[in-house]
Parts: sequence; C-alpha cells; structure tokens
Amino acid sequence: MADKKIKITQVKSPIGYRQRAKNTLSALGLKKMNSSVVKTETPAIKGMVTAVSHLVKVEEV
Repeated sequence: MADKKIKITQVKSPIGYRQRAKNTLSALGLKKMNSSVVKTETPAIKGMVTAVSHLVKVEEV
C-alpha cells in the first residue's frame, strides 16, 4: 500500500510562541508564512503537526 502524503502549510507566525514551537516548524521545513512542504504521514510527523496545530494547516495530497 502506498504511503499517505500530507501537505503542511504554515498559516500563522511563530512570533510570541515558545522556542519549542519555532524549532518544530523549522524541523518540518517551514521557514516563512504560507510556505508548504509535502511529507509522508508517519507517527513522528503527526506528533510534530499536533504540537504546532495552531500555526499550520494540513491537507491530504
């Protein structure tokens, strides 16, 4: 079975949030507002997205 892909888009600035949230965004590969990355849906990626769910939007690809 093919791995599911998700598109993660940063929709809010991390200014004013914890350093940990900023580090999570950069670990996902998000650098600027409205930047997007496509990742394979793994438990690690799901956990990272959950941690910064208030800053990102997730779509299935």
